[in-house]
Amino acid sequence: MKLPERIYKIINDESYKTDDIGMSLASVQIYKDKVLKIQEYNKESENEYQVMQYLYEKLPVPKVYAYEISDNRSYLLMSKCEGQMACSDEYMSSPERLCKLLASGLKKLWSIKISEDIPRQDLSQKLTQAEYNITHGLVDVDNTEPETFGENGFKNPRELLQWLYQNRPKEELVLSHGDYCLPNIFGIGEQISGYIDLGKTGIADKWCDIAICYRSLSHNYSGKYNKKIFEKYDDSLLFRELGIEPDWEKIRYYILLDELF
Repeated sequence: MKLPERIYKIINDESYKTDDIGMSLASVQIYKDKVLKIQEYNKESENEYQVMQYLYEKLPVPKVYAYEISDNRSYLLMSKCEGQMACSDEYMSSPERLCKLLASGLKKLWSIKISEDIPRQDLSQKLTQAEYNITHGLVDVDNTEPETFGENGFKNPRELLQWLYQNRPKEELVLSHGDYCLPNIFGIGEQISGYIDLGKTGIADKWCDIAICYRSLSHNYSGKYNKKIFEKYDDSLLFRELGIEPDWEKIRYYILLDELF
């Protein structure tokens, strides 16, 4: 793939490896100290660039070296995060340590004062986008939780969307990552060293991130992604570290909402 000239001048002919962790549709090239993310140019790719610019030096997000748009693709060249992914064996083998890290990361996000400089990603925006996804055939019903659709679930995405509108909860607005799953969080010990994949980051309900994090923990510990099952995980660990009681209705709501993205 021919890179935009500005990007190529920075990386030249450096060798790289391709990242295949996570479920992003983007192509991610990992260099010695840089990362190049190439994806279809859309609202999320533009949001990621803008959010990273705003949050740099406020939170441990990568530094942007260059951002270019060419042939309806965006090219985001950024610094490489230090530390380990939260889904690494180092963290997965110690659930208490992992949940301390994840809880710390959520609290850091929530500590940022929300302002007009941060895009809104609340339910008004999310439900509108979900409707767009359904209308344009962008919902992958084969890549959802087994119980979401079918005999004991919703008939189709449209029925699920109707339920989401009818059961819309009261929101507790904070700075939300938007896709707070384990591959998107980096740590050194119990300290967050990086947040990545910030295309959905903005002002939203804190329970959106909690729900996605809870689901990611459950899936990773059950062996869904790496086929390795860890026996020591306890569902209550994350909530203990956050110092809150789980709101299971909201957790279910936001997991169901994410099925439409």
